Amino acid sequence: MHRDHGETFPERHTYSAADPVRPGAASKDRKGSRGGAQRSGRRRALRIGLGGPVGSGKTATVAALCRALRDELSLAVVTNDIYTREDAEFLLREAVVPAERITAVETGACPHTAIRDDISANLEAVEDLEETAGPLDLVLVESGGDNLTATFSKGLVDAQIFVIDTAGGDDIPRKGGPGVTTADLLVVNKTDLAPYVGSDLAGMARDAKAQRGELPVAFTSLTTDDGIKPVADWVRERLADWSAGPA
Repeated sequence: MHRDHGETFPERHTYSAADPVRPGAASKDRKGSRGGAQRSGRRRALRIGLGGPVGSGKTATVAALCRALRDELSLAVVTNDIYTREDAEFLLREAVVPAERITAVETGACPHTAIRDDISANLEAVEDLEETAGPLDLVLVESGGDNLTATFSKGLVDAQIFVIDTAGGDDIPRKGGPGVTTADLLVVNKTDLAPYVGSDLAGMARDAKAQRGELPVAFTSLTTDDGIKPVADWVRERLADWSAGPA
């Protein structure tokens, strides 16, 4: 369940495509923030989900994105773990964004359940962040570690990043699965480890292309200073498209 709230959730939650416009507020109209965040009654924050197997580097990717984008955007993070707040606590220790912009959901079940099947706790967490820390430009929703079938409900996020890593085996792109084949961006992380684990980066790129067609793939090494750049640039492009959409 969402750690900071009760076990019953408001009826406002929906499982269809999330409304891009925030409900109007008669009593308050928050001022715009860096990056042009919407006022109440106008376009809400872009929501991007990050999924992938355990240990692929999802939380490190979220942390790196926050560091890369926090000076130009107003952003917040929702993490998911089965029984703990481990990922949220890591982000808090790293101080990637102010503490009030990080919240944790304890799923109590398989991670895909809370991001695809019953999104109510995550949706409440996202909406609460927009109410208490907004206006926001971007909300990152990190799934707990899952398998290659993990996908996010369109009622929860607007775009999905799926993170795999070279240490998990260079056959992962070839094996496919909805996470690999349908995510808006596939990230192959830990390229610095490829020589040590015998992973063929060129082969992974070919297999990813075969599985994904024209959908983009980014190769990252978060141990380098600018290793997150291809992912951060992709997020900026998605945000530009989102902001240009009808209010």
